[in-house]
Amino acid sequence: MSGYEGDGGNAGSQDGGPRDGGRSFDDDRRNSSGRQRSASRSRGDDRSRTSQAPSERRKRTDPARMAAFDVLREVDESDAYANLVLPPLLRERHIRGRDAGFATELTYGTLRLRGRYDAILATCVDRPLPGLDPALLDALRLGAHQVLGMRVPVHAAVSETVGLARNRVGAGPAQMVNAVLRRVSERPLDEWLSILEKEAPDALTGLAATESHPLWIARAMREALAGNGRDADEIGDLLAADNVSPRVTLVARPGLVDVSDEAAWGDVDLVAGRWASTALRLEGSDPSGIPAVREGLAGVQDEGSQLVTLALAGAPLEGRDERWLDLCAGPGGKAALLAALAAQRGATLVANEVAPHRARLVEKTLAALPDGAVEEVRTGDGREVGADEPGAYDRVLVDAPCTGLGALRRRPESRWRRTPSDLGALTALQRELLASALDAVRPGGVVAYVTCSPHLAETQLVVSDVLKKRDDVERLDTPAAVRSAVRAGGGADEIPLSDRDDVQLWPHVHGTDAMHLTLLRKMDRR
Repeated sequence: MSGYEGDGGNAGSQDGGPRDGGRSFDDDRRNSSGRQRSASRSRGDDRSRTSQAPSERRKRTDPARMAAFDVLREVDESDAYANLVLPPLLRERHIRGRDAGFATELTYGTLRLRGRYDAILATCVDRPLPGLDPALLDALRLGAHQVLGMRVPVHAAVSETVGLARNRVGAGPAQMVNAVLRRVSERPLDEWLSILEKEAPDALTGLAATESHPLWIARAMREALAGNGRDADEIGDLLAADNVSPRVTLVARPGLVDVSDEAAWGDVDLVAGRWASTALRLEGSDPSGIPAVREGLAGVQDEGSQLVTLALAGAPLEGRDERWLDLCAGPGGKAALLAALAAQRGATLVANEVAPHRARLVEKTLAALPDGAVEEVRTGDGREVGADEPGAYDRVLVDAPCTGLGALRRRPESRWRRTPSDLGALTALQRELLASALDAVRPGGVVAYVTCSPHLAETQLVVSDVLKKRDDVERLDTPAAVRSAVRAGGGADEIPLSDRDDVQLWPHVHGTDAMHLTLLRKMDRR
């Protein structure tokens, strides 16, 4: 992805799984009436109960919940991304361990399932949700996720959320939070989902509500499944996959680090990726302490992103193979993998990025590459490269700015920001970038058109529209290139790909982001 306006950005965020908030709710802490007792009372220590007046205690909430609320407000008010806001906030507030895990699940779970919770809350609130104060609505969503989506006892979820609302929103709204969440807690999740399905005017609308996607995205995803030769009835599985926290996947950049180098990886549990030869799955959620990651020898990168990059590097071309181009390089993940592969063949990479701040990220990501692997990291408009440097490159990657609908599991807030009106400007930009790349590649060279979106308007239609205006380009067998990129023993013949000349990956099928890849070769018309 690049820094053009409308760019969904790369989707490398990772988040943890459900927690109980760092508190124990063991059975031996229940009194004779079955009520829950605090840890201090279980020890016979009542000092904590008298350190504050009851009115003061009710105004307090724990740091993990406060952090989740503050991130949601930042996401709403500043169009920030949670994966960029939450980690530094946790560090700043010294929230660690189980509490950090709780804050992470509460934040991402609430963002992912916002549509589901809004549909449920709408039946429990006596006024339209859009008319509520946004901060109050975020508090209600956080409470609903604790009640229906986490292992938090109802009394704790309600009382803590009421305390949060009193602290951040006000006493009056806190009373409303208390009443609404008690209504929410009257039914289990399955019953709520059944109600939403029955009240929906059609099956897809009900599925969009229960699986927490805007209806237009659900429709586009169903059309994309059918348009790529899959059963449209898989839409339920696809939307559900968007709501599952993705595993942390690392890329071991070839020539920079070896998988067997224990010192480079430290004391972490790693397993080989499912498909890509460079992919490693981290049995945990924090890669920042891994030496190879800190030194830039490895990085966090979705396996689908790795697979399409490997496919470009391995695609057959005619003639020399010396100069490669990443046309939209920011923030640098694919560029680093390409440069590492280029270095092993004696080729060099030019990394182009339109946004200066993203170009600086690319420079940082490529810093560990050996001398000579990277010819240049430059700031420029990718739409002009073809005219400025016609036929100058042997392999060109167009990782086009897109809606990011293929990475909703990593950037859940994107589903609530994107609208169908975004497509017009993005698809126009995608066509211009692909046309420029085809001008920049030499006859016999290869262009990879990549998007992190399965939307047909951003994938198949962009390619077909550009090729209608040219007679010097041929489609390559993209599935064959992807199968060649699958690691030894990874089941190249088993990776499920449709009977097409392009490739669409899917979260529910491949366990990757929904990456699209079309490989094209420039023909020599002399």
